[in-house]
Formats: sequence, structure tokens, C-alpha cells
Amino acid sequence: MKKLFLFDLDGTLLNTGGAGSRALGRAFSDLYGIENSLNGIVLDGRTDPWIIREVFRRHGKQEKNDFQQLVEKYLLLLAQEVQSSLNFHVLPGIKQILKGLSEQADALIGLATGNIEQGAWIKLKRASLNPFFRLGGYGSDAEDRTKLIRIAVRRGEEMLKQSLGKEDVYVIGDTPRDIRSGNEAQTTTVAVATGRYSIEELCS
Repeated sequence: MKKLFLFDLDGTLLNTGGAGSRALGRAFSDLYGIENSLNGIVLDGRTDPWIIREVFRRHGKQEKNDFQQLVEKYLLLLAQEVQSSLNFHVLPGIKQILKGLSEQADALIGLATGNIEQGAWIKLKRASLNPFFRLGGYGSDAEDRTKLIRIAVRRGEEMLKQSLGKEDVYVIGDTPRDIRSGNEAQTTTVAVATGRYSIEELCS
């Protein structure tokens, strides 16, 4: 039986050195003159669409008309910020873990990330991790993290041509929302304390 491993991206696989937040902040500033747009918003485990809509809500913007324009600007700036980020780095042991999994005949590696899909690949390419990943569930698939995990599982099932139960799918993440959403999606969850949360906080 094949196993599906779904990794969160930011804080689990890599750290962009703040590139994502800088790009999003610049996009809001350039397009709408909104400064410090992310202040007061807890980003941990949130999807990009949720964050964007929350900023629109707080500043009274008509998101229906502005959302796609903001996303396009953000992705353009993200490519610049990721490429120039001095503190961008892959987290310790990740390349070895992914290489080991990729050599297992029964393992399929994917993403379960709140990033918009194109943004996820921008980050993975800078990290030279993109060859390891064959599918994913992204923030651009669903604003709700549980739903995007389910989408990733369905894509894995289609690729493998088999049904996957809880014991066949592993969701790996570094925030409580990653773990809670993985549990809600009926997967096996693996908490990694690579971010600002302890194992106790992740598993509570």
C-alpha cells in the first residue's frame, strides 16, 4: 500500500526570511496605499486567501473586485523577494528526509500549504526542493486548511489509483492549525517544532 506524505511549506520545509510577508505588504502598499497591512494578524497556519481577505475586511476594501489584482501583484513581488532574501534557508535535515522518502517505492510526496500554488513553487524552486513534489493542496484550492488537505489527498488517490485511509496519509506541519486541520481531515499528523511552537503546544 502506498503512503502519501503531505508537508506544510513555511516553517516546516524552509524559511523565506520574511519574503512572503514583505511581498504581501508591498502589494497592499503599492496598489491601495495600505501600510503595515499585516500588523495585528496572526499568520501562523493561515492560507494566503484568508490573510488577503482579512486585510481587505479590516480596511474596508471591496475584495470581490480587488482580490485577483492583489494576488497577481503579490506573486510578482514574491518572486523578487524570495530571490533576494538574505535569510532564505532550507530547514536542517529536510533535503535528507525528502531524498530518503523519494527513494522509497511506496512513498508519494506532496504539499499541504496555505500558499497560493504559484507562490509555493516560487519558494520551492529557490530552495531546489521542487523535484521532490508531485502534487499538493494549496491556499488557492481552498481558503480552509482542512479542505485543502482533503483536496491533496484526493489528488494523491487519483495519482496512485487507490483509496487512502488515515494510516496511509501523513500531514507534517509546524503550527497547531496544521495539526488540527490534519486531524479534521482524518489523516495521521506529524508535529515538528521547527517554528515558534513547542511540541506540547502543537499536540494540545
